Amino acid sequence: MFEGKKLLITGGTGSFGNAVLEGLLNSEIEEIRIFSRDEKKQNDMRTQYQNDKIKFYIGDVRDFDSVNMAMKNVDFVFHAAALKQVPSCEFFPLEATKTNVLGTANVIKAATINQVKKVICLSTDKAAYPINAMGISKALMEKVAVAESRNIGEGGTIICVTRYGNVMASRGSVIPLFFDQIKNADNMTVTDPNMTRFMMSLEEAVDLVLYAFKHGNQGDLFVQKAPASTVGDLAVAIQEICRVKKEVKIIGTRHGEKLYETLLTKEEYAKAEDLGDYFRVPADNRDLNYSKYFEKGDQAFSQNDEYHSHNTERLTINEVKEKILKLSYFSQLNEYVGKQ
Repeated sequence: MFEGKKLLITGGTGSFGNAVLEGLLNSEIEEIRIFSRDEKKQNDMRTQYQNDKIKFYIGDVRDFDSVNMAMKNVDFVFHAAALKQVPSCEFFPLEATKTNVLGTANVIKAATINQVKKVICLSTDKAAYPINAMGISKALMEKVAVAESRNIGEGGTIICVTRYGNVMASRGSVIPLFFDQIKNADNMTVTDPNMTRFMMSLEEAVDLVLYAFKHGNQGDLFVQKAPASTVGDLAVAIQEICRVKKEVKIIGTRHGEKLYETLLTKEEYAKAEDLGDYFRVPADNRDLNYSKYFEKGDQAFSQNDEYHSHNTERLTINEVKEKILKLSYFSQLNEYVGKQ
């Protein structure tokens, strides 16, 4: 798929960009462009990989000119640039809007001008029934992507969206927090032991994007099916991996936090196509004849369930341990765990 092609990754210095590099550098891809604001991270990547296939572009998705310049002669775009931390977006919602919404509009506009073949926009479970600024901005990002896809003629740039939950062991997630609390001999803190979260690795998140890239049609939304665990079982699994027994302190649900993650709303689930390991939700392609919004409904929307971490496959503690032990993150902890 990538032989002789040029790929641009916005926000490419993050975990997702590094995972894509690991998977594609040894392929026949011609060039991978890393676009981001962070020159320190770019220099770290340049030093780490030392590969002529990687080209680094300093810029910000908020600035159309910098995006447009980086998009010249590009075949494909993975749009991962975003403000993702719930607290920072909650305190600075306008900044989240500038990056996540207006930045996405800039990326899509530049892609269409430069005749990019396909753009995959990365979204989050928090965009489904959003209750915080980060989720609201990502939900609007999805709406922008789908709306723009309607305006692109046949043979133009294809715009698709992928949505996934928290990636296991990603920056700011609960698994590194638990390991750090054990390492520092602190009590483990759990918001609500009955809270559930999807268990998806970074590699699985990349697989979802590649699947959407290969199979996506104009305006499609893709979701990967994933098992889930309670936060309480996750804490027990990590204690058993580290061979310790610690007190777990329940601190209560934090502001902007949900009891479970939703990947498909009722409305989306009603029209989703089950593809085995994935769901595909086709774009709503109703035209600007507003009367259709008032005159035509669908009873399936009110009869269906949504797809969330409470009703997906539930992992046992041993199964959670197996998934954690497969993470590349865990290999960094082997020395510590081996001493316990």
